[in-house]
Amino acid sequence: MHIAIAGNIGSGKTTLTTRLAKHYKWTPHFESVDDNPYLNDFYKDMQRWSFNLQVFFLNSRFAQVQEMRESGKKIIQDRTIYEDAYIFAPNLHAMGLMTTRDFENYLSLFELMDKFVAAPDLLIYLRASVPTLVTQIQKRGRDYEEAIRLDYLTRLNERYEAWISTYDKGKLLIIDVDNNNFHEDPEDFSGIVQRIDAEIHGLF
Repeated sequence: MHIAIAGNIGSGKTTLTTRLAKHYKWTPHFESVDDNPYLNDFYKDMQRWSFNLQVFFLNSRFAQVQEMRESGKKIIQDRTIYEDAYIFAPNLHAMGLMTTRDFENYLSLFELMDKFVAAPDLLIYLRASVPTLVTQIQKRGRDYEEAIRLDYLTRLNERYEAWISTYDKGKLLIIDVDNNNFHEDPEDFSGIVQRIDAEIHGLF
């Protein structure tokens, strides 16, 4: 079984992945952040490093998918390969932070990889407003995230909503993070678990 959690920067993906992995005894797969050699440079100079960053994420995520397939375990994944291709790379291109030549090269790589990628059995989307995202980003205090602009988060949110509105690769569960404090409230977390159980077992 493969469960994936999608959502903007600061929406709570890593926290929810960690908690659900512990609750269900699933194997968690996290996004390569701390060992990403491009992230610091990217936030300082997005135009120069956007292509490098996105190719690193694409490669890392594809390797994750292959590893998950071969493991035969029940997996919960923090962020999907689709978000890189449908949200982050197109957004960088639209903002003029990735050249058309690089973007087309990137897309051709993704389209090749996508033929070998199986969609998750359940996609959980964490929907959050920009003020909520900013609050969460400030709480975790990562130095390289201090330079993230509000308009960047807003554009990403718009792309997430557009992607989710047409998502048809499998089951989808949407959680409104503005009204769900699963980080700290046991009842809110329990409510998410109940909704996941219903999706997994086909109950409505």
